[in-house]
Amino acid sequence: MAARVEKIFTALDIGSSKITAMIAGRTEDGELTVLGTGQRESKGVKRGYVADTEITELDVRDAVEQAERIAGTNIDDVWVSFSAGGLTSMLTSVETELGGHRIEQEDIDMLLDAGRQSIDPQGKMVLHAQPALYTLDGLNGVKKPKGLHADRLGVDIHVILAEGSPVRNIDMSVRGAHLNVRSIVASPIAAGTACLSPEERELGVALVEMGAEVTNVSLFAGGMLVGLMTLPYGAADITDDIASSFGLRRAQAERIKCFYGSAITSPRDNHDVIDLEGDTEEGGEHSRITRAQLIAVIRQRLDHVIGEIGRTLKELGFSGPVGRQVVLTGGGAELKGIADYAQSALGHTVRVGRPAGLNALPEAHSGPAFAGLAGLTLYASQEPVDLRAMPSAHQNVGKYAGSAMIGRLMSAMRGNF
Repeated sequence: MAARVEKIFTALDIGSSKITAMIAGRTEDGELTVLGTGQRESKGVKRGYVADTEITELDVRDAVEQAERIAGTNIDDVWVSFSAGGLTSMLTSVETELGGHRIEQEDIDMLLDAGRQSIDPQGKMVLHAQPALYTLDGLNGVKKPKGLHADRLGVDIHVILAEGSPVRNIDMSVRGAHLNVRSIVASPIAAGTACLSPEERELGVALVEMGAEVTNVSLFAGGMLVGLMTLPYGAADITDDIASSFGLRRAQAERIKCFYGSAITSPRDNHDVIDLEGDTEEGGEHSRITRAQLIAVIRQRLDHVIGEIGRTLKELGFSGPVGRQVVLTGGGAELKGIADYAQSALGHTVRVGRPAGLNALPEAHSGPAFAGLAGLTLYASQEPVDLRAMPSAHQNVGKYAGSAMIGRLMSAMRGNF
């Protein structure tokens, strides 16, 4: 008999090209199984920002209803991803004196509350405020301090900030579709949950999420996200270049890119002919092109995007022992040969990240384009602790300087090599 589902989680990924929903159930044996999925074209979102709330509400409702029909259940609460620009990652830390006594849950709760009070959002909205690792008398990397003795107890707090207005527009669009927003999650957090192993997140890895109109470049180290930048480029820009170069409609250009496109060249490209007959409105002179012509257009845009990604990685400090591996995910990572091309252009080991950790994941949703959706479902099932939801307490604490805390984290990482 199939294991009984004990709790249901619903993820909603609102992107610039598509809106996808996934309903998953956690069974009594602890496994997470996909129950239903839904997908609709995203017509009201531009570069990750909601540009038309009415259209987005309808698309959200259609995607969720499709997932509900397949799952055979109705849902009320959803976890929503956010991938627009303005995301920033911040690390802060607080410490308190204990006098050598045994650490109780009350000590931890008061420390976490003090950490929440110490967060300076810098005029932005706090998306995440989560405890990462604890320190005992200067010893870094303690995960479970309860029950241990210490003179000083500290905690590193991982905070992700976002511009307020775009987040409120996402929230308003989802609630307008008669759904309760359980939490809005930064897209790199979700994608990293699905594509990165715990060891990769611990030792240091860069995650490059190539969406349709936005590319998020994030750096994970010490088990958490420590750097993040957003670029206003994506796979749809390649599609638009193909459409304008050969006089095609976007849908036709996308189909040609998926079937014949590649990031790397081969000797046969000049001999492989792509028939465009029927793709131009009047037949036109571009009824046939070679694969080499197509790849030349793709490469011109890729050279620019990958160049910007490389510059961003340098700005984030992705070098030395932590700058070893890059993981590409998102719809742009489905382009043939892109891992080999990026590895050569960036000078780092590159692999394509696909979602893992879900049972009964449909094959159509198992590629890198759906890593954010799958990761959001996994993240929701972990029911992560957020300091904003904790009750208030009082504790005398000291706050570390941000640069000193990052230095401690990087020093600890280098010790792993």
